[in-house]
Amino acid sequence: MSRIRDNYRSSAAGRFEAWYKDGYDPMDARMDIHVSEQSPAEFDPADVIAGLDLEDTVYDRTANRALRISGYIYKILSVVLCVVMIGVLIWMVQYLPAFGQPDNPVNNEVSARYIGSGVEETGAVNFVTGMILDYRAFDTFGESCVLFIATICVQILLRYDAGEKDPENVRRRHESATDRLFEPKNDIILQKVSVVLVPLLFIFGIYIILNGHLSPGGGFSGGAVIGAGLILYLCSYGYAKTERFFTVRTFRIISLAALITYCLAKSYSFYTGANHLESHIPLGTPGAILSSGLILVLNICVGSVVACTMYAFYTLFRKGDF
Repeated sequence: MSRIRDNYRSSAAGRFEAWYKDGYDPMDARMDIHVSEQSPAEFDPADVIAGLDLEDTVYDRTANRALRISGYIYKILSVVLCVVMIGVLIWMVQYLPAFGQPDNPVNNEVSARYIGSGVEETGAVNFVTGMILDYRAFDTFGESCVLFIATICVQILLRYDAGEKDPENVRRRHESATDRLFEPKNDIILQKVSVVLVPLLFIFGIYIILNGHLSPGGGFSGGAVIGAGLILYLCSYGYAKTERFFTVRTFRIISLAALITYCLAKSYSFYTGANHLESHIPLGTPGAILSSGLILVLNICVGSVVACTMYAFYTLFRKGDF
């Protein structure tokens, strides 16, 4: 804990806090004095709390004039900020059009274009899929990148540090490696049910992804189903068996390949005036999986990213590693 505290004090945030509090940390040394006077066997949190006057000892606003003034300024600025934000929102509401009027901005040529020319221009019988993976494909690409970035952030925050020397963290990492602390001990009911459900979930998720341009579904919903199948298999059989076919390396390869493929499939339109190049994939063929141009490929990319993200979140929040 002391190493973490020293690192924080030397960081930019720590230096800013020291300047903000006029070089005084109300929690510094005072808690340590009361705790260090007792041995671990005699330590009682109730005794520490009883020996402290929270107003005078911890916060010490009466003795520290700079801390007291900064507290007043903080409260005033908080109220001012809230009032300004509320005022701006109320002011903007006055300029919103009345609900249901035929001349509202939402009733324009865009929705008519989606409905009237969607099948011809995108090839997707499902208008929603044609919109999010053709007309607004860059928005969907941004959403997929957000999922990938979120997974990377969770890894940074929750993944075990291989160089950690703290005995407690080393013990927990060893227990997680044995799969005895985090795994069911051969739950026969769960395993037998998973034998039936997991293959069905995988098949159904693949069907939703491949059929998303023809019927309700697509990459996001299909990827969520596949991710649920991976999580169910992990809960039933443990990390040892799951890592036979899905590891952190698998996650990286699938996510990177899906995002690069999506980017290459759409980024060229920046240089072609938003016009598509001929993909030689039939357009607008109801009932035909191989149709709708590149939408089928983009659906697969999105589904892969979503499935990997769900599984990564679950494993990282559960034991801090793949």
